[in-house]
This record gives sequence, C-alpha cells and structure tokens, in this order.
Amino acid sequence: MAHYAKIKDGKVVKVIVAEASFFDTFIDTSAGKWIQTSYNNNIRKNFAGIGYTYDEDRDAFIPPKPFNSWTLNETTCLWEAPVAKPDDGQRYNWNETNQTWDLVG
Repeated sequence: MAHYAKIKDGKVVKVIVAEASFFDTFIDTSAGKWIQTSYNNNIRKNFAGIGYTYDEDRDAFIPPKPFNSWTLNETTCLWEAPVAKPDDGQRYNWNETNQTWDLVG
C-alpha cells in the first residue's frame, strides 16, 4: 500500500492509501491529479497533508507557512523561524510579534 495526494491548483485536497493498481481502474472525474507521497519522507521531501502545496519544480510537498517571518529551508522544504528554537527540553510557542520563542506554562 502507498499514500497518494490529490493535487488541485497546486494544493493538496485529499490524501488516500491505495495500491498502485487502484489507479488502473479508478475513474476520477474531478479536476486535479494524484501524486504519490510517503509518510516516512522518502519521496517529495514531506508527507502530504490537506492544505499543503505541491511544488512541481522542487518535486516537494510544502506545509502551509505558519508565520510571515519564517523562511523556507530549500533542502527540507520546511519552514524555519528566524531564531532557533531553544533545545533545552522545555515547551515553547513562537511569538510572531516579538520574534521570540516564549516558554509555555
């Protein structure tokens, strides 16, 4: 079994699990195309999720941008904060206004 993402206008609108042979007989009359994705990120950088973008040039699924200040890592196709998250085992949330990681609780 494999995972497939339905792409419409560059966005993931559905993800299913199916055998490759499923598409030999499956009739899909809705707009868009099906592209294989991988839950362990073996292909197309990241596992597709609804709302992700499929970038044909990078052949990658890119998650929605979480904050305006974050930039796309061209290698991983994941968004990164302008300041590294502390690695001290505690929980933090990004504060977009102050451009800082705020300790939770």
